[in-house]
Amino acid sequence: MADQAPEPMLTVDELAARAGVTVRTVRFYSTRGLLPPPVIGPRRVGHYGPEHLSRLALIEELQHQGMTLSAIERYLDALPDDLSAHDLAIHRAMVSSWAPDAPQEVSREELEKRAGRSLSDADVRRLTAMNVLAPAAGGFRVDVGLLRLGVALLDVPIAHETILVARKVLLEHARTAAHELTALFRDEVWGPFTRGESDPERVESMKALSAHMQPMVVQALVTAFQRSLKEELRAAFVSEPEGSG
Repeated sequence: MADQAPEPMLTVDELAARAGVTVRTVRFYSTRGLLPPPVIGPRRVGHYGPEHLSRLALIEELQHQGMTLSAIERYLDALPDDLSAHDLAIHRAMVSSWAPDAPQEVSREELEKRAGRSLSDADVRRLTAMNVLAPAAGGFRVDVGLLRLGVALLDVPIAHETILVARKVLLEHARTAAHELTALFRDEVWGPFTRGESDPERVESMKALSAHMQPMVVQALVTAFQRSLKEELRAAFVSEPEGSG
C-alpha cells in the first residue's frame, strides 16, 4: 500500500512564524493565487502543510531576487502541479544560490522555531557540519536558505559522511554549470551586444535583462536535473525482468 501524504497541520499563524513572515503577507500571497488554499478543518480553521511552507519560501526568494509579483506568478505557473515540499525547497535553494541570503544570528529558541522541531545537540552538530549553522555569541549564525533542507536531512537514513560527499558533488557540478553558462552569456550575448551598442541606456537594459534571466535559467537547471536523476535512479535500481541475462 502506498504511503499516504501527511495531513496539513499548520495554522496561518504557525505558517507565518515558521516562514519568518507576517500573517498579512501570507494572506496577501493567497489572494494573488501564489499560495494554494488551505484545507478547512473543524470550526472552519484553515490548515497548511509543508508544501505551503516551501512554496512561501520560494516566493520570498524570488521576490528577493527582484522579480515582480507578475513574474513570480508566471514562474510558479510553469512548475509542475505535483511538486512536493522537497522539490520546491530544491528550487528555492537553487534560486538563492545566485545571491545567498546573509546569515542570520538567532537564539537556540528561535532556531528551533524556524526549524519547526526540537533539535538535539547531535542535530546541531550535523547541521553545523553541513554548513547550515555556525556557533555565534549567544546562539547560532544560520543560513536560512539551507535550514529547511538541512533539517529534512536529519531524518534521512543515510550516513552523515555520505550526505557531505553528495553535497560536495552537487556544489562542484553547480559551479561548473554556472561558470560555463556565464561564459556562454558573456561570449555569445553580452560581448557582441556591447561591441555594437553605444547607448548607455540600452546597455543598462541588457544588464537588467541578464538579472531577470537568472531565475529562469535556474528553473531550467532544476527541471533538467530532476528528470535526469529520475532516469538514473530508474536505471540503477529497477530490477531486470525475470529470465533476462
